[in-house]
Amino acid sequence: MSRAASGRARVVGRYALYDEIASGGMASVHFGRLLGPVGFARTVAIKRLHPQYAKDPEFVSMFLDEARLAARVRHPNVVPTLDVVAEAGELFLVMDYVEGESLSRLVRAMKTRGEHVPHDVVVAVLCGVLQGLHAAHEARDEGGNPLDIVHRDVSPQNILVGVDGVPRVLDFGIAKAAGRAQTTRDGQIKGKVSYMPPEQIQGAVTRRTDVYSVAVVLWETLVGRRLFEGDSPVETLNKVIHALVPPPSTLASSVPTSFDEVVLRGLARDPRDRYATAKDMARALEACARPATMAELAEWVRKVAVDSLTQRADVIADIESQSMNDAEVRGALEGLASRPIELDEFDVPKTSADVPRAIAQENPNAEAQRSSRRTGGVAVVFVALAAIIVFLLVRGREATSAPSPGREAPTVTASASASASASAIASAAVSASSVNPSSSAPPPPSASVSAAPSASSPLAPKPLAMPKKPSCDPPWFYDAHGKKVYKEQCL
Repeated sequence: MSRAASGRARVVGRYALYDEIASGGMASVHFGRLLGPVGFARTVAIKRLHPQYAKDPEFVSMFLDEARLAARVRHPNVVPTLDVVAEAGELFLVMDYVEGESLSRLVRAMKTRGEHVPHDVVVAVLCGVLQGLHAAHEARDEGGNPLDIVHRDVSPQNILVGVDGVPRVLDFGIAKAAGRAQTTRDGQIKGKVSYMPPEQIQGAVTRRTDVYSVAVVLWETLVGRRLFEGDSPVETLNKVIHALVPPPSTLASSVPTSFDEVVLRGLARDPRDRYATAKDMARALEACARPATMAELAEWVRKVAVDSLTQRADVIADIESQSMNDAEVRGALEGLASRPIELDEFDVPKTSADVPRAIAQENPNAEAQRSSRRTGGVAVVFVALAAIIVFLLVRGREATSAPSPGREAPTVTASASASASASAIASAAVSASSVNPSSSAPPPPSASVSAAPSASSPLAPKPLAMPKKPSCDPPWFYDAHGKKVYKEQCL
């Protein structure tokens, strides 16, 4: 498949739709490019609902439910859903593009070579799938309520093994969940008959339904052939209900017997006899053989699927290199580049003036706290400046009124006046800082000290001397005019 053969791209919203990767009964999956401003682009996978189904309310509901459910499952072993696009009567589900190959094609490639999938690879892939399913089973809605998601369509086609060494579950198109808008019509079976347990045929599904499906995939991957297969769906269904399941080791001599117990317990027709959770089955499977590391799994995928991976990589490289030559894509990019970026899309303030408002929405008391801090800061600076001014006035007064020999300088009155003035100013400042009653953090008392000049500065005031007790010997003094004045303290 080449880019030239696929024709020009189709732009849908902010996505460019390219070649088809795969096609199913309800939808087809395409290569896509996410188009962003300033030339930003990213390769994605776009699932397109077939037009005839896009007009059916039930299928539309099912399609949208898949997006809603997949968005609630956040796990490395689940393919993430990025966006949903509805345009011109069509529906598109945008997913993260994962470079890799489906387990069904990998098993088929190994069978063509006459080989079996290595046991450590089997354990690594299926344990990853079980962990992803467990995350889906445990998913909750926005209110914290369990969604009770059951995939209902676990099969090798819906398991993707990436070249990064990570297996992933995809396609929650027919998943059952609590509160799901779409409901199954009476008599309508959802899923692939070969991988569904007997209770699913009757319409009863739980998380143990997915455990059964994984056990079928495990059996087929170990043995290298289908477990339940008939000439017609009815015959296949009859085998699912009644056929005896042989242990894998009896058909593939290289399979250790430790796998038999895990497989047969997972395939128990009574759900109560199966593993209670997917995580429990993963633990049991890990005890059968050492799981392959991510590096080992990645190397195995690249070696087995080298042809398809190379072909797909060529298609992507061709798309990325020629996308700018496509007039429609280039026009879309130019339109995005000329359009101002709406920061509302990213939930951030548009201007600096909006920042306080945005913060205030997150913390209603934030503005009151900032106002209190500003008031307290101004008060502290005011107190410090006032203290400096008062002290300088006192020192100047001492310098101009130097006492003559034998006379005492009136430092007591000046010191008391300065102390009273500073106290009054400090009281006023404290009152100003407490105007806002919502303040939870008063100004630190050390702030006024740090605002004053340092002791090494030539303008730094010296500590005020403590006033000496006035002497009454003699009990008088002479003023500037030589007049004898009795001291008040000695009367």
